[in-house]
Amino acid sequence: MKKLFFTLILLSSVLSAQTKTDTDFASRLKSTFSQSTDCVNDFEKVLKPAELQSLNTTLNAFEKKHLYKIVVITTPSVEPFKSFDEFAVDLDKFLSKDPRLDPTLLIVVSKTLRQIQVLSVDFIKYKLNAEDTQNIISTYSIPELKKGNYFKALEQASNEFMKKLLQQ
Repeated sequence: MKKLFFTLILLSSVLSAQTKTDTDFASRLKSTFSQSTDCVNDFEKVLKPAELQSLNTTLNAFEKKHLYKIVVITTPSVEPFKSFDEFAVDLDKFLSKDPRLDPTLLIVVSKTLRQIQVLSVDFIKYKLNAEDTQNIISTYSIPELKKGNYFKALEQASNEFMKKLLQQ
């Protein structure tokens, strides 16, 4: 498996065949991401412009210095997919096809769906395993997400992920 994923919700299934709606979804993603290589893409509009810029600046600086790309995506919907898991896995597969977009760590959040999922590449699992990821999300993100403070949730989790990635 090219990517190892960590999540608070177990992966129920992965799409085995691409349908017309999946192709439409891929086309929309391609047009969206072809214009942007930002680390934070707030499609659900849960962040203020200053918060978005601050988180982008932090994650871009981390990538330039350490070559680990952390990508955060918020989404209000997972259509045409049946589950949040399918959406996140396919999104990760899509992003990994372009070296400018390929995340080392992908954080997908939905306020509307009240879900969060973190996926990572295999080569960092010795630094960041499933238990570490679960602890970071549970300790730093979930309490802030429950309060509706998406910026603080994403900022704290990102900072903790960065610390773990830099450990020897």
